[in-house]
Amino acid sequence: MTQSNLQISILGSTGSVGVNTLNVIDENPAYKVFALTAHRNAQLLFEQCQKYRPKLAVLSEEAAPEFNALLHESNLDTKLLIGKAGLVEAASNATVDIVMAAIVGAAGLESTLAAASNGKRLLLANKESLVMTGDLLKQAARESGAEILPIDSEHNAIFQCLPQRSTSVHTGASAGVEKIVLTASGGPFLNTPIEQLESVTPEQACLHPKWSMGRKISVDSATMMNKGLEFIEACYLFDVEPSQVDVLIHPQSIVHSMVHYKDGSVLAQMANPDMRVPIAYGLAWPERIESGAAKLDLTAEEPLQFSKPDLSRFPCLRLGIEAARERGTAPAVLNAANEVAVEAFLQGEVGFAEIPSIIEAVRAQIPCEPAPSLAIIQELDQQARRLSKELILKDFCRGASA
Repeated sequence: MTQSNLQISILGSTGSVGVNTLNVIDENPAYKVFALTAHRNAQLLFEQCQKYRPKLAVLSEEAAPEFNALLHESNLDTKLLIGKAGLVEAASNATVDIVMAAIVGAAGLESTLAAASNGKRLLLANKESLVMTGDLLKQAARESGAEILPIDSEHNAIFQCLPQRSTSVHTGASAGVEKIVLTASGGPFLNTPIEQLESVTPEQACLHPKWSMGRKISVDSATMMNKGLEFIEACYLFDVEPSQVDVLIHPQSIVHSMVHYKDGSVLAQMANPDMRVPIAYGLAWPERIESGAAKLDLTAEEPLQFSKPDLSRFPCLRLGIEAARERGTAPAVLNAANEVAVEAFLQGEVGFAEIPSIIEAVRAQIPCEPAPSLAIIQELDQQARRLSKELILKDFCRGASA
Protein backbone atom coordinates (compact mmCIF):
# COMPACT_ATOMS: atom_id res chain seq x y z
CA MET A 1 0.00 0.00 0.00
CA THR A 2 1.67 3.21 -1.17
CA GLN A 3 1.44 6.19 1.18
CA SER A 4 -0.03 8.65 -1.32
CA ASN A 5 -3.55 10.09 -1.16
CA LEU A 6 -4.87 7.13 0.79
CA GLN A 7 -8.54 7.50 1.73
CA ILE A 8 -9.44 6.78 5.35
CA SER A 9 -12.72 6.39 7.19
CA ILE A 10 -12.55 7.04 10.94
CA LEU A 11 -15.34 5.26 12.80
CA GLY A 12 -15.65 7.05 16.12
CA SER A 13 -13.80 10.22 15.15
CA THR A 14 -14.91 12.23 18.19
CA GLY A 15 -13.49 9.73 20.71
CA SER A 16 -9.92 9.72 21.98
CA VAL A 17 -8.59 7.28 19.35
CA GLY A 18 -10.42 9.12 16.57
CA VAL A 19 -9.09 12.50 17.65
CA ASN A 20 -5.56 11.08 17.87
CA THR A 21 -5.92 9.58 14.40
CA LEU A 22 -6.78 13.01 13.02
CA ASN A 23 -3.75 14.41 14.84
CA VAL A 24 -1.51 11.89 13.07
CA ILE A 25 -3.12 12.78 9.74
CA ASP A 26 -2.28 16.43 10.47
CA GLU A 27 1.37 15.34 10.54
CA ASN A 28 0.99 13.35 7.30
CA PRO A 29 -1.19 15.12 4.71
CA ALA A 30 -0.84 12.25 2.21
CA TYR A 31 -3.78 10.65 4.05
CA LYS A 32 -7.19 11.97 3.01
CA VAL A 33 -10.30 11.71 5.17
CA PHE A 34 -13.22 10.07 3.34
CA ALA A 35 -15.67 9.63 6.24
CA LEU A 36 -16.00 10.69 9.87
CA THR A 37 -18.53 9.17 12.26
CA ALA A 38 -19.80 9.82 15.76
CA HIS A 39 -22.69 8.77 17.96
CA ARG A 40 -24.20 11.91 19.49
CA ASN A 41 -21.48 14.58 19.40
CA ALA A 42 -22.85 16.53 16.43
CA GLN A 43 -21.02 19.75 17.27
CA LEU A 44 -17.53 18.22 17.36
CA LEU A 45 -18.24 16.07 14.30
CA PHE A 46 -19.30 19.19 12.39
CA GLU A 47 -16.12 21.01 13.44
CA GLN A 48 -14.05 18.04 12.24
CA CYS A 49 -15.94 18.03 8.94
CA GLN A 50 -15.22 21.72 8.48
CA LYS A 51 -11.50 21.04 8.80
CA TYR A 52 -11.16 17.75 6.90
CA ARG A 53 -13.98 18.04 4.35
CA PRO A 54 -14.97 14.35 4.23
CA LYS A 55 -17.40 13.00 1.64
CA LEU A 56 -19.47 11.29 4.34
CA ALA A 57 -20.42 11.90 7.96
CA VAL A 58 -22.42 9.47 10.11
CA LEU A 59 -24.45 10.14 13.27
CA SER A 60 -27.20 8.51 15.28
CA GLU A 61 -30.74 9.46 14.33
CA GLU A 62 -31.29 11.59 17.44
CA ALA A 63 -28.21 13.72 16.74
CA ALA A 64 -28.86 14.20 13.03
CA PRO A 65 -31.11 17.31 13.28
CA GLU A 66 -28.43 19.30 15.11
CA PHE A 67 -25.81 18.36 12.52
CA ASN A 68 -28.14 19.12 9.61
CA ALA A 69 -28.88 22.56 11.05
CA LEU A 70 -25.14 23.29 11.24
CA LEU A 71 -24.62 21.87 7.76
CA HIS A 72 -27.38 24.09 6.34
CA GLU A 73 -25.58 27.21 7.55
CA SER A 74 -22.23 26.13 6.05
CA ASN A 75 -20.73 25.59 2.62
CA LEU A 76 -19.85 21.95 3.30
CA ASP A 77 -20.81 19.35 0.71
CA THR A 78 -20.44 16.49 3.22
CA LYS A 79 -23.30 13.98 3.02
CA LEU A 80 -24.85 12.88 6.33
CA LEU A 81 -25.79 9.21 6.78
CA ILE A 82 -27.62 7.73 9.75
CA GLY A 83 -26.98 4.85 12.13
CA LYS A 84 -25.58 1.38 11.48
CA ALA A 85 -26.29 1.47 7.75
CA GLY A 86 -24.27 4.67 7.49
CA LEU A 87 -21.40 3.14 9.44
CA VAL A 88 -21.34 0.13 7.14
CA GLU A 89 -21.25 2.41 4.08
CA ALA A 90 -18.38 4.43 5.57
CA ALA A 91 -16.46 1.20 6.24
CA SER A 92 -17.12 -0.56 2.95
CA ASN A 93 -17.23 2.19 0.30
CA ALA A 94 -15.05 1.28 -2.67
CA THR A 95 -13.13 4.57 -2.41
CA VAL A 96 -11.86 3.77 1.08
CA ASP A 97 -8.40 2.24 1.60
CA ILE A 98 -8.11 2.33 5.41
CA VAL A 99 -10.74 2.03 8.14
CA MET A 100 -9.99 3.09 11.70
CA ALA A 101 -12.44 1.06 13.82
CA ALA A 102 -12.56 3.11 17.01
CA ILE A 103 -16.20 2.80 18.09
CA VAL A 104 -16.36 1.61 21.69
CA GLY A 105 -18.15 -1.65 22.44
CA ALA A 106 -20.46 -3.90 20.46
CA ALA A 107 -21.86 -0.90 18.57
CA GLY A 108 -18.88 -1.12 16.21
CA LEU A 109 -19.37 -4.78 15.30
CA GLU A 110 -21.20 -4.54 11.95
CA SER A 111 -19.02 -1.77 10.53
CA THR A 112 -15.82 -3.56 11.58
CA LEU A 113 -17.00 -6.73 9.87
CA ALA A 114 -17.93 -4.70 6.79
CA ALA A 115 -14.40 -3.33 6.54
CA ALA A 116 -12.92 -6.82 6.92
CA SER A 117 -15.32 -8.28 4.35
CA ASN A 118 -14.48 -5.60 1.78
CA GLY A 119 -10.71 -5.93 1.71
CA LYS A 120 -9.80 -2.81 3.66
CA ARG A 121 -6.78 -2.17 5.84
CA LEU A 122 -8.61 -2.45 9.15
CA LEU A 123 -6.99 -0.57 12.03
CA LEU A 124 -8.61 -2.38 14.93
CA ALA A 125 -9.04 -0.21 18.00
CA ASN A 126 -12.47 -1.72 18.71
CA LYS A 127 -11.31 -4.82 20.59
CA GLU A 128 -14.89 -5.90 21.32
CA SER A 129 -15.47 -6.84 17.66
CA LEU A 130 -12.73 -9.48 17.72
CA VAL A 131 -13.65 -10.55 21.27
CA MET A 132 -17.26 -11.18 20.16
CA THR A 133 -16.70 -12.71 16.73
CA GLY A 134 -13.30 -14.35 17.15
CA ASP A 135 -12.42 -16.45 14.13
CA LEU A 136 -15.35 -15.08 12.07
CA LEU A 137 -13.69 -11.67 11.72
CA LYS A 138 -10.35 -13.20 10.74
CA GLN A 139 -12.03 -15.51 8.25
CA ALA A 140 -13.76 -12.53 6.62
CA ALA A 141 -10.40 -10.79 6.31
CA ARG A 142 -8.71 -13.84 4.81
CA GLU A 143 -11.44 -14.29 2.21
CA SER A 144 -11.39 -10.63 1.12
CA GLY A 145 -7.66 -9.98 1.40
CA ALA A 146 -8.16 -7.40 4.14
CA GLU A 147 -5.36 -6.52 6.54
CA ILE A 148 -6.12 -6.46 10.28
CA LEU A 149 -3.64 -4.30 12.16
CA PRO A 150 -4.09 -3.92 15.93
CA ILE A 151 -4.14 -0.41 17.36
CA ASP A 152 -4.43 -1.13 21.09
CA SER A 153 -0.99 -0.18 22.36
CA GLU A 154 -0.36 -3.68 23.73
CA HIS A 155 -1.37 -5.63 20.63
CA ASN A 156 0.35 -3.13 18.38
CA ALA A 157 3.51 -3.66 20.44
CA ILE A 158 3.25 -7.43 20.00
CA PHE A 159 2.68 -6.93 16.29
CA GLN A 160 5.85 -4.85 16.10
CA CYS A 161 7.83 -7.53 17.95
CA LEU A 162 6.72 -10.42 15.73
CA PRO A 163 8.52 -11.26 12.47
CA GLN A 164 7.17 -9.00 9.73
CA ARG A 165 5.74 -10.74 6.71
CA SER A 166 3.89 -9.79 3.54
CA THR A 167 0.54 -10.07 5.35
CA SER A 168 -0.90 -8.80 8.61
CA VAL A 169 -1.81 -12.34 9.72
CA HIS A 170 0.70 -13.82 12.16
CA THR A 171 0.84 -17.33 13.55
CA GLY A 172 2.75 -17.42 16.81
CA ALA A 173 3.69 -21.10 16.71
CA SER A 174 5.34 -20.95 13.28
CA ALA A 175 7.26 -17.82 14.24
CA GLY A 176 9.05 -19.57 17.11
CA VAL A 177 7.07 -17.68 19.71
CA GLU A 178 7.02 -19.22 23.17
CA LYS A 179 4.69 -16.70 24.80
CA ILE A 180 3.48 -13.13 24.54
CA VAL A 181 3.23 -10.76 27.49
CA LEU A 182 0.62 -8.04 27.77
CA THR A 183 1.63 -5.22 30.08
CA ALA A 184 -0.91 -3.34 32.18
CA SER A 185 -0.58 -0.11 34.13
CA GLY A 186 -2.81 -1.43 36.91
CA GLY A 187 -5.05 1.63 36.62
CA PRO A 188 -5.85 4.11 39.37
CA PHE A 189 -6.51 1.52 42.10
CA LEU A 190 -3.38 -0.61 41.88
CA ASN A 191 -2.43 0.13 45.49
CA THR A 192 -5.83 1.08 46.93
CA PRO A 193 -6.89 -1.15 49.86
CA ILE A 194 -9.39 -3.65 48.49
CA GLU A 195 -11.98 -2.78 51.13
CA GLN A 196 -12.02 0.82 49.84
CA LEU A 197 -13.03 -0.24 46.32
CA GLU A 198 -16.65 -0.47 47.47
CA SER A 199 -16.81 3.33 47.72
CA VAL A 200 -15.06 4.20 44.42
CA THR A 201 -16.90 6.84 42.39
CA PRO A 202 -17.16 7.02 38.58
CA GLU A 203 -15.02 10.17 38.64
CA GLN A 204 -12.25 8.35 40.52
CA ALA A 205 -12.43 5.33 38.22
CA CYS A 206 -12.06 7.53 35.14
CA LEU A 207 -8.86 9.21 36.39
CA HIS A 208 -6.33 6.95 34.69
CA PRO A 209 -2.75 7.69 35.83
CA LYS A 210 -1.17 7.35 32.36
CA TRP A 211 -3.70 7.35 29.52
CA SER A 212 -6.41 9.79 28.45
CA MET A 213 -9.40 7.67 27.40
CA GLY A 214 -13.18 7.64 27.26
CA ARG A 215 -15.21 6.85 30.37
CA LYS A 216 -16.11 3.27 29.53
CA ILE A 217 -12.56 2.27 28.62
CA SER A 218 -11.23 4.08 31.69
CA VAL A 219 -13.51 2.02 33.95
CA ASP A 220 -12.44 -1.15 32.13
CA SER A 221 -8.84 -0.21 32.84
CA ALA A 222 -9.62 0.39 36.51
CA THR A 223 -11.25 -3.06 36.84
CA MET A 224 -8.67 -4.60 34.47
CA MET A 225 -11.48 -5.97 32.31
CA ASN A 226 -9.70 -4.05 29.57
CA LYS A 227 -6.79 -6.43 30.01
CA GLY A 228 -9.16 -9.40 30.16
CA LEU A 229 -10.62 -8.40 26.79
CA GLU A 230 -7.12 -7.84 25.43
CA PHE A 231 -6.15 -11.33 26.63
CA ILE A 232 -9.00 -12.80 24.56
CA GLU A 233 -8.14 -10.60 21.59
CA ALA A 234 -4.48 -11.64 21.70
CA CYS A 235 -5.39 -15.33 21.48
CA TYR A 236 -7.46 -14.77 18.35
CA LEU A 237 -5.27 -12.13 16.75
CA PHE A 238 -1.96 -13.95 17.06
CA ASP A 239 -3.18 -17.57 16.95
CA VAL A 240 -1.84 -18.49 20.36
CA GLU A 241 -3.32 -20.55 23.18
CA PRO A 242 -4.27 -18.91 26.49
CA SER A 243 -1.37 -20.78 28.08
CA GLN A 244 0.97 -18.77 25.83
CA VAL A 245 -0.34 -15.38 27.02
CA ASP A 246 0.80 -13.71 30.23
CA VAL A 247 0.00 -10.39 31.90
CA LEU A 248 2.41 -8.20 33.86
CA ILE A 249 1.66 -5.05 35.82
CA HIS A 250 3.91 -2.25 34.59
CA PRO A 251 2.80 1.07 36.16
CA GLN A 252 5.10 3.26 34.05
CA SER A 253 3.42 2.23 30.74
CA ILE A 254 6.70 2.47 28.82
CA VAL A 255 7.06 -1.18 27.77
CA HIS A 256 3.81 -1.79 25.92
CA SER A 257 4.21 -5.56 25.53
CA MET A 258 6.80 -8.27 24.96
CA VAL A 259 7.31 -11.44 22.93
CA HIS A 260 9.32 -14.37 24.30
CA TYR A 261 10.97 -16.63 21.72
CA LYS A 262 12.04 -20.26 22.02
CA ASP A 263 15.72 -19.37 21.83
CA GLY A 264 15.49 -17.24 25.00
CA SER A 265 15.21 -13.89 23.23
CA VAL A 266 12.66 -11.37 24.50
CA LEU A 267 11.64 -8.49 22.25
CA ALA A 268 9.84 -5.50 23.77
CA GLN A 269 8.34 -2.39 22.21
CA MET A 270 8.78 0.85 24.16
CA ALA A 271 7.37 4.34 23.70
CA ASN A 272 5.80 7.11 25.70
CA PRO A 273 2.15 6.35 26.55
CA ASP A 274 0.67 8.09 23.52
CA MET A 275 -1.89 6.47 21.20
CA ARG A 276 -0.48 8.37 18.23
CA VAL A 277 2.45 5.91 18.16
CA PRO A 278 0.44 2.74 17.39
CA ILE A 279 -1.95 4.70 15.16
CA ALA A 280 0.94 5.96 13.02
CA TYR A 281 2.39 2.46 12.77
CA GLY A 282 -0.95 1.05 11.68
CA LEU A 283 -1.46 3.73 9.05
CA ALA A 284 1.98 3.34 7.47
CA TRP A 285 2.87 -0.34 8.04
CA PRO A 286 5.32 -1.68 7.01
CA GLU A 287 6.80 1.81 6.75
CA ARG A 288 7.01 4.38 9.57
CA ILE A 289 5.82 7.98 9.65
CA GLU A 290 5.83 10.89 12.06
CA SER A 291 3.28 10.48 14.85
CA GLY A 292 3.68 13.80 16.64
CA ALA A 293 4.36 11.97 19.92
CA ALA A 294 7.22 13.01 22.19
CA LYS A 295 10.32 10.86 21.80
CA LEU A 296 11.14 8.50 24.66
CA ASP A 297 14.06 9.44 26.93
CA LEU A 298 14.75 6.55 29.27
CA THR A 299 17.21 8.60 31.30
CA ALA A 300 14.36 10.88 32.31
CA GLU A 301 12.01 8.07 33.31
CA GLU A 302 11.50 6.54 36.73
CA PRO A 303 12.74 2.95 37.14
CA LEU A 304 10.65 0.45 35.20
CA GLN A 305 8.76 -1.97 37.44
CA PHE A 306 7.01 -5.26 36.67
CA SER A 307 4.88 -7.53 38.85
CA LYS A 308 2.25 -10.23 38.51
CA PRO A 309 -1.39 -9.10 38.79
CA ASP A 310 -3.37 -9.95 41.92
CA LEU A 311 -6.50 -11.69 40.61
CA SER A 312 -8.27 -11.21 43.94
CA ARG A 313 -7.90 -7.45 43.46
CA PHE A 314 -8.79 -7.68 39.75
CA PRO A 315 -11.44 -10.41 39.34
CA CYS A 316 -12.41 -9.01 35.93
CA LEU A 317 -9.02 -10.07 34.58
CA ARG A 318 -9.66 -13.58 35.88
CA LEU A 319 -13.06 -13.61 34.15
CA GLY A 320 -11.46 -12.55 30.87
CA ILE A 321 -8.83 -15.30 31.07
CA GLU A 322 -11.53 -17.88 31.83
CA ALA A 323 -13.57 -16.76 28.81
CA ALA A 324 -10.47 -16.99 26.60
CA ARG A 325 -10.04 -20.60 27.66
CA GLU A 326 -13.68 -21.46 26.95
CA ARG A 327 -13.88 -19.59 23.61
CA GLY A 328 -17.17 -20.08 21.75
CA THR A 329 -19.82 -17.62 22.94
CA ALA A 330 -18.18 -17.05 26.34
CA PRO A 331 -16.28 -13.89 25.28
CA ALA A 332 -19.41 -12.34 23.74
CA VAL A 333 -21.44 -12.96 26.91
CA LEU A 334 -18.61 -11.59 29.04
CA ASN A 335 -18.38 -8.44 26.93
CA ALA A 336 -22.14 -7.81 26.93
CA ALA A 337 -22.46 -8.22 30.69
CA ASN A 338 -19.48 -5.95 31.24
CA GLU A 339 -20.86 -3.18 29.01
CA VAL A 340 -24.16 -3.20 30.90
CA ALA A 341 -22.47 -3.35 34.32
CA VAL A 342 -20.07 -0.51 33.52
CA GLU A 343 -22.88 1.69 32.23
CA ALA A 344 -24.86 0.99 35.42
CA PHE A 345 -21.81 1.97 37.48
CA LEU A 346 -21.32 5.19 35.52
CA GLN A 347 -25.00 6.00 36.12
CA GLY A 348 -24.61 5.44 39.87
CA GLU A 349 -26.87 2.38 39.91
CA VAL A 350 -24.29 -0.14 41.16
CA GLY A 351 -20.99 0.03 43.02
CA PHE A 352 -17.55 -0.39 41.45
CA ALA A 353 -16.89 -3.68 43.25
CA GLU A 354 -20.21 -5.09 41.98
CA ILE A 355 -19.14 -4.96 38.32
CA PRO A 356 -17.37 -8.36 38.38
CA SER A 357 -20.17 -9.88 40.48
CA ILE A 358 -22.73 -8.94 37.84
CA ILE A 359 -20.58 -10.36 35.05
CA GLU A 360 -19.97 -13.61 36.92
CA ALA A 361 -23.68 -14.01 37.68
CA VAL A 362 -24.56 -13.60 33.99
CA ARG A 363 -21.81 -15.99 32.90
CA ALA A 364 -23.13 -18.60 35.35
CA GLN A 365 -26.62 -18.48 33.83
CA ILE A 366 -25.69 -18.52 30.12
CA PRO A 367 -23.74 -21.65 29.18
CA CYS A 368 -20.90 -21.41 26.70
CA GLU A 369 -21.77 -22.67 23.22
CA PRO A 370 -19.98 -22.79 19.86
CA ALA A 371 -20.13 -19.52 17.90
CA PRO A 372 -20.65 -20.62 14.27
CA SER A 373 -22.42 -17.52 13.00
CA LEU A 374 -22.81 -13.80 13.57
CA ALA A 375 -26.55 -14.27 14.16
CA ILE A 376 -25.94 -16.65 17.08
CA ILE A 377 -23.35 -14.31 18.57
CA GLN A 378 -25.69 -11.33 18.34
CA GLU A 379 -28.57 -13.33 19.86
CA LEU A 380 -26.40 -14.34 22.83
CA ASP A 381 -25.18 -10.76 23.14
CA GLN A 382 -28.76 -9.49 23.48
CA GLN A 383 -29.68 -12.28 25.88
CA ALA A 384 -26.72 -11.43 28.11
CA ARG A 385 -27.65 -7.73 28.09
CA ARG A 386 -31.25 -8.46 29.09
CA LEU A 387 -30.16 -10.78 31.87
CA SER A 388 -27.58 -8.27 33.12
CA LYS A 389 -30.22 -5.55 33.40
CA GLU A 390 -32.64 -7.91 35.15
CA LEU A 391 -30.00 -8.95 37.69
CA ILE A 392 -29.00 -5.36 38.33
CA LEU A 393 -32.60 -4.35 39.05
CA LYS A 394 -33.25 -7.41 41.18
CA ASP A 395 -30.06 -7.97 43.14
CA PHE A 396 -27.57 -5.15 42.63
CA CYS A 397 -29.28 -1.83 41.97
CA ARG A 398 -28.72 0.71 44.74
CA GLY A 399 -32.00 1.62 46.39
CA ALA A 400 -33.92 -1.13 44.57
CA SER A 401 -35.39 -2.43 47.82
CA ALA A 402 -36.36 1.01 49.09
